[in-house]
Amino acid sequence: MKPIPSRRDSLVVALLVALSGAPTSAAAQAADALPLAPSADRLIVRLHDGVAAPAAAASVRAAMLRAGGAPRTRAAARPAQRLRQLGNGAELLRLPTPLDAVALERLAAEVAADPRVRYAVPDYLRQPQQAAPTRPDDALYPVQWNLHDPVGGANVPAAWAQANGDGVVVAVVDTGMLFGHPDFDAARVLPGQDFVSDAYNSRRPDPGRAPVGQDQGDWRAEVGECFPGSSTQESTWHGTHVAGTIAEATGNGIGAAGIAPAATLLPVRVLGRCGGYDSDIIDGMTWASGGQVEGVPANQHPADVINMSLGGPGECTLALQEGIDAAVARGTLVVVAAGNQATDARRIAPAACANAVTVAATGVTGMIADYSNYGPRVDLAAPGGGGQVDGPARGWIWQASHTGKTSPASGSFLYKPQVGTSMAAPHVAAVAALVQSARVAAGRLPLSPARLAWLLRATARPFPVAPASRRTIGAGIVDAGRAVQLATDPACDAAVTDCALPIPELANRVALSGQSGDAAGRQYRFMAEAGRRLSIITHGGTGNAQLYVRYGAEASAATHDLRSARQGNSETVRVVAPKAGTYHITLTGDPGFAGVTIQAMQ
Repeated sequence: MKPIPSRRDSLVVALLVALSGAPTSAAAQAADALPLAPSADRLIVRLHDGVAAPAAAASVRAAMLRAGGAPRTRAAARPAQRLRQLGNGAELLRLPTPLDAVALERLAAEVAADPRVRYAVPDYLRQPQQAAPTRPDDALYPVQWNLHDPVGGANVPAAWAQANGDGVVVAVVDTGMLFGHPDFDAARVLPGQDFVSDAYNSRRPDPGRAPVGQDQGDWRAEVGECFPGSSTQESTWHGTHVAGTIAEATGNGIGAAGIAPAATLLPVRVLGRCGGYDSDIIDGMTWASGGQVEGVPANQHPADVINMSLGGPGECTLALQEGIDAAVARGTLVVVAAGNQATDARRIAPAACANAVTVAATGVTGMIADYSNYGPRVDLAAPGGGGQVDGPARGWIWQASHTGKTSPASGSFLYKPQVGTSMAAPHVAAVAALVQSARVAAGRLPLSPARLAWLLRATARPFPVAPASRRTIGAGIVDAGRAVQLATDPACDAAVTDCALPIPELANRVALSGQSGDAAGRQYRFMAEAGRRLSIITHGGTGNAQLYVRYGAEASAATHDLRSARQGNSETVRVVAPKAGTYHITLTGDPGFAGVTIQAMQ
């Protein structure tokens, strides 16, 4: 599969740490459509329990022989090479010759038809999820609006009085990290692990894994180096920038601030030159969350949160989904970037995968960034920068980086702005770390991944202007202050870890998108004026919702004044002559609903 082209800005600005200078900028051209996949030669094959590992290669060879027809080609007659077993139990195989995307997927389907095989999927390459700003300028204004701006920011200072991430491990599954940057507390950065197993991708002299998650650089020196037509690029130092948003040192008098500065960072390198294979990403997730991976020592510091600011075209494969499910089952929250193709996130993996928190990007105005992916799979949004007219001074995300164009030795440490859902996702991962550390400090149990994901959505701040119904981006903008406040509320039971959520008030004519729920229902309220007709509507998303409305008291299926229960999510309740006061609204699912927009209009 062709990796998503990197859309990072080429701006490099040296600040502090003995570096200074005026910023320059350049805007990269956005891709108009999803790219096609390049030739590839790797399959992930999971056998049914009890079937011996050699059956995987045998099934692939048989499928290639069938596909080759008569006469059979010498390439088809050669066996697939077994590379290793993944942490989820699947086998990684290399084909004797590369196939184009269509042929590779057909071969995978043919192998999957073997009754001994649970699934077979291509081992796709994924890319860092970065985007280029649309209208950059070179004016430098408040560098970290994303933390504190009342409209577009994540309301981080409101959380710092109660939490700083202490005791929480956040894995950055990415390009690795640059060790030694002066704006990271070295005591809070673990050595990590390098899972880029192919020597060409890893830029290490030998294939296999390495014991430290050091970023080796992901530059591309030649056109076509990764696949036909691939462009050149300088090293992105992507993982370091992402890690900076999560836990860059704060209050030390230099550089930028991190959201959860006392959290412990676990760098897990899965992306190198040309990106990273799903097989390495799966193993990186497995190891980071405390699972066992063949040939790699056990992780002594399993992550509470995993951030994956990476992706590539295609639906979520069974192998990726299995890796995420297993990580969550071990107690790790998985946060992923929605992607930067301005398309439905269900077309990008791992954003399309269930059981992960998928994050879209907003700009400084709190509106969806023009590059951000969207749709019902998105859980919530966070500052990613680079929206419509944002420039580096007013709307990009500033964090730690490096001047080097190639290897770590080719430059020195600095700070620079980047934009993309890659920058949005670590805001959510870091707020999750604040929540867990705040609960422990308050003498409560940490939240399970499912409850933590619920709390992040439930406390998200409504968008200042609702996204269009066809471009929904979840429940709102992540809000650190609200999340920590609810997580530490005395009403939250330490054993049940279930919190009473304040009932949100609908603003007149302001749509609230990204709503999800089940038969238990979601509640809202609206302050009505007397006499003017009131309309309450829902639309969009997936599932089947029912709408119940009652004046002055909680509405339910059993007790309501009015209701709408059409098939699907398009519901309308009209109050012709409303009273002045509070109308209570309940949205329930049969069996559930997701990505729904609700709006009250008077």
